[in-house]
Amino acid sequence: MFAELDRYRRVFLTFAQNSLVRDMTFRTNFVIECLSSLGWTLMNVGFYMIIFEHTKSIGADTGWDREKFFLFLATTWFINSLVQAFFMPNAEEFSELIRTGGLDFALLKPIDTQFLISFRRVSWSSLANFGAGLVIAAVALWNLAHREVDPYVPTAISVALYVVFCGCGVAIMYSLMICLSATSIWLGRNQTLYNFWFYITNFSRYPMEIYNRGWGQPLYGFFTFVIPVLVVVNVPARLLARPISPRSDAEWWLVGWTAVATVLSILASRWVFRTALRSYRSASS
Repeated sequence: MFAELDRYRRVFLTFAQNSLVRDMTFRTNFVIECLSSLGWTLMNVGFYMIIFEHTKSIGADTGWDREKFFLFLATTWFINSLVQAFFMPNAEEFSELIRTGGLDFALLKPIDTQFLISFRRVSWSSLANFGAGLVIAAVALWNLAHREVDPYVPTAISVALYVVFCGCGVAIMYSLMICLSATSIWLGRNQTLYNFWFYITNFSRYPMEIYNRGWGQPLYGFFTFVIPVLVVVNVPARLLARPISPRSDAEWWLVGWTAVATVLSILASRWVFRTALRSYRSASS
């Protein structure tokens, strides 16, 4: 088992290295893509700084004041940048592999097809937002620790759980993406993937409390328990931005549901992908 895992690790490192060499071949394009990502991040930061000039929190009585919300925002960049770097380029190219017959060659490789489809290319420029997230998180944590009223420093347990549940968020987003890309086998060409992905992930960019009232409650339930994108950012951000103890049973229940949802999402995406492959007909047929 360990030998097999090591083989997959070496294959992934080869993919990552080849992608880096390809990106460095066109350095100007790489730099422009990085600057474009950072520009989008700066515009978002500026937008929310303007908002916090007029209000003390995002949503009434939610507890997401400026410093805590910027930790939430940094978590969004962490998760989205990892998904966009490692999975989005491959998901976007999946329909092209089907159309051109490239999937035939992928199926013949002595390696798991889903692994090959998911990791064959890495977009290194997308990780620029990860670096921006580190800066935003560092500044927000510094401000939290040094503010005059109710200063707060996360514990080591909070940080460890934060890293684990950021990983859960990435896994949930990946599962959703691989399900969407697998539909290309049935549809022939799925060019709406990126648009649909953008619409879905928009719900995960805000604290879930703002949905849990009035007509937003159906959205809260659907995007927490059916397509669990609301827990992707909210749960790790809560674990880092708020004290572990005291914490209500409902919040711990949400943490537990996130772990369960991660496992279910991975299993569901695996089932959808393999079911879709059974419907695939070779480009030569």
